[in-house]
Amino acid sequence: MRFLLRRVAFYLVTAWAAVTLNFVIPRLMPGNPAEILLARFQGRLSPKALASLTMLFGLNTHASLLQQYFQYWGQLFSNNLGISFSFFPEPVSTIIGQTMPWTVILIGVSTVVSFFIGTLAGVIIAWRRGSRWDALLPPVTTFLASVPYFWLGILCVFFLGDTLHWFPASGGYALSTSPGFSAAFVGSAIYHAILPAVTIVVSSVAGWLLGMRNMMVTTLAEDYVVMAEAKGLTSRRIMYAYAARNAVLPSLASFAMSMGFVVSGAILVEIVFSYPGIGYVLYQAVSNEDFPLMEGVFLVITLAVLVANLFADVIYLIVDPRTREDT
Repeated sequence: MRFLLRRVAFYLVTAWAAVTLNFVIPRLMPGNPAEILLARFQGRLSPKALASLTMLFGLNTHASLLQQYFQYWGQLFSNNLGISFSFFPEPVSTIIGQTMPWTVILIGVSTVVSFFIGTLAGVIIAWRRGSRWDALLPPVTTFLASVPYFWLGILCVFFLGDTLHWFPASGGYALSTSPGFSAAFVGSAIYHAILPAVTIVVSSVAGWLLGMRNMMVTTLAEDYVVMAEAKGLTSRRIMYAYAARNAVLPSLASFAMSMGFVVSGAILVEIVFSYPGIGYVLYQAVSNEDFPLMEGVFLVITLAVLVANLFADVIYLIVDPRTREDT
């Protein structure tokens, strides 16, 4: 329990530092974000319009930096992340709330599928090391993993989308359907997510496969595995209950941390497929110099990664008895 409390305290301090940096860095940048927004309008606006817009965005330039800092914390606790410039007058929290489910479902499901496929394949080829599958799968998956996400996405769009017309080349759902929990919308969303999901799974499965294979090969040489074989236990029980159970620990930690990056999404994949996730919104925010939206997205990503790391520590406490001995 002491170990867990120490980790929670560490992540709370880290979260405070991340929030503070998220507040300070945009305010150190030159220029007034309100002026950047006003520059997009044709014609000239009066100074009163600039003052009103500055007040609307909460950019109180007369307050000291310390006062703005406490105001920023108050806004965070009230779920007020400001107003987006590029999606004006939508609040940043609304935009993040609308786009995050798309990314969490797409990247989350793809990560889980990739983890289970790669881990199971790594266990099997390590148990049958030296076989034809052991000689074929690692180099093939490594080659696919070396190809950038966006390049695989472009190939999928060109061949499977534009040429063969098997799948839609862009978007998150058909425009003829209305967002909701109807069968037509859910089916359209799944259909549009197939190509991005396949791109992510194909690109990431090699890491799980190779990591699990190498750990399995090391674990199979341990004394307790040799003892289990000497006892005459079945191959299936030795492979899963003895070898794989211990070899999977590093992969579980990596999986827990990778789930934290699910929130950030595969930005390039979402850009290629124009998928309405948080990664595509971040790209639009950067292109339009939308500081409040960038700030909100970075904050959500940072906090998600910290929660995932804490989740990885909890998994280690549950799965590995040696960790509990130090608590």
